[in-house]
Amino acid sequence: MIPGDGIGPERDLHLLSVFRFCCVPVDFEVVNVDSSMASEDDINDAIMAIRRNGVALKGNIETNHYLPPSYKSRNNLLRTSLDLYANVMHCQSLPGVRTRHRNIDIMIIRENTEGEYSSLEHENVPGVVECLKIITKTKSLRIADYAFRAARATGRRRVTAVHKANIMKLGDGLFLECCQEVASGYPEISFDSMIVDNTSMQLVSRPQQFDVMVMPNLYGNIVSNVCAGLVGGPGLVPGANYGEDYAVFETGTRNTGKSIANCNTANPTAMLLASCLLLDHLKLHAYASMIRRAVLSTVTETRLHTADLGGQGSTSDVVQAVMNAVQNGRY
Repeated sequence: MIPGDGIGPERDLHLLSVFRFCCVPVDFEVVNVDSSMASEDDINDAIMAIRRNGVALKGNIETNHYLPPSYKSRNNLLRTSLDLYANVMHCQSLPGVRTRHRNIDIMIIRENTEGEYSSLEHENVPGVVECLKIITKTKSLRIADYAFRAARATGRRRVTAVHKANIMKLGDGLFLECCQEVASGYPEISFDSMIVDNTSMQLVSRPQQFDVMVMPNLYGNIVSNVCAGLVGGPGLVPGANYGEDYAVFETGTRNTGKSIANCNTANPTAMLLASCLLLDHLKLHAYASMIRRAVLSTVTETRLHTADLGGQGSTSDVVQAVMNAVQNGRY
C-alpha cells in the first residue's frame, strides 16, 4: 500500500481496519511517498515493493505546477517504470447519490504511458517551450486491443475512440487508425469515434450514449474527471492501472485542490471500491463482493455523506458504517 499525501493518508490506512475486520487474507507492505521531496528514492522504493508483490493499492500522490521542471511526477514514474499501460475507470451512478444524470455506466480506458504525459519538453530559447506528444503504433494497438477485449469480457456492445485527428492528423490520426484496425477483429462489438471536444459536450448532455471509451493519455485524464463529476465526484470512483506483470489500484481521479490530510473528512468510498478491484484481481471474489455490497449500502445513507457530497459525515464514520454493514449482514 502507498498511502496518499494529499487527500489524506488516514483515509487509506482505514482500509487496513476494514480488511482485518473482514478477515481478508491479504497482508500489506506500507511504503510512504512524499511528493514534496526532490529525491526519487521514496517512489523507487514503492516501485521495488510493487515488483516484489505484483499488486498495490495507491492513495493520491500530489503533483502540482509549483514544483520545478526537473521534478518528475511520481504517478508518471510509477506507471512508466512498471509499464502500467491501461488505466481503467468504471463510472456508474450509485444509489443514494443525487446527480443531474441517472443510469450512467461508462468504462473509460486510457493509454497510460505516452502521449503528452511522456514528460518530454524543453525550452528551445527563452520564451519558447517545445512539448512532445508521443503516439506509437505499438502502444495504440495495445490499448485498443485491451479496450475491445475488456468490452467482450464484460458483455459490452460498443467502443468509442476519442481523438483530435481532425487537427493532429499524424499523431491522433495514427491512434484512430489503430483503433479501426483492432475493431475489425471484433465484429460483434460496434465501433465509432468522436472528437474530444464534442465528447466533452456529449458527456454532460447525454452520457448514457457511451459504453466503453478508449483514448490517449491526456484526453483520458480529462474525460475521466468529467465522468467522475457526473456520478458524484472523485470520492466515489475507483480506478485501476494494468500492465502485463503488475496492477495498481487507486481512486479514479485526483483532487488537486487544498490538501485535507489528517482532517478526517475525505470520502473513503472510492478507495474502498478500489480495494475491491484489487481483491477481484487476486481472485478473492467473495471478500470483494462482501466489502463492495457493504460500501454501496452505506452510500445510500445520506447522514453518512461526506463534505464532497454535501454532508457532514467523517471518514471514520463511513468506514465504521461499512464494517457495521458487514457485521449485520446488510450487504
